[in-house]
Order: sequence, then C-alpha cells, then structure tokens
Amino acid sequence: MEHNDQFIRQVLELSRRMIILADEGQAEAHDDGCRLLSGILQDCAYRLRLQALQERQSHDRAAAKEEVCG
Repeated sequence: MEHNDQFIRQVLELSRRMIILADEGQAEAHDDGCRLLSGILQDCAYRLRLQALQERQSHDRAAAKEEVCG
C-alpha cells in the first residue's frame, strides 16, 4: 500500500506543477493557440488532481476499515 500512497503523492505533485505551468502559460500567451494549450493543460491537471484525491480517500477508507475489522 505504501507504494500506491507514494504514487498518489507524486501524481498530486505533478498536477500541482501542471497547474502552475498552465497559469504561467495563460499569463504569457501571445495567441489563441497558446491560450488553448494552457487551458487544456489546466483542465487535465485538475482532472488528474481530482482522481488522485478520490483514490487517496479510497485508500484512507480501506485502511480505516482494516483497523476496525482488525
């Protein structure tokens, strides 16, 4: 389970970096194509982040259930 938790942490960090990059790209975009690319990157980052958070919650629930059931 530890490997999966580490993987989720890495995905969350990656999505954070993607959001920052998308924000920077949006601020410095000189044409519609670059703004579109930044928007796609931002959308993907938020979807990735949401999925990773949901998976982390699933792991937390499974661990709590395991503790209770022993």
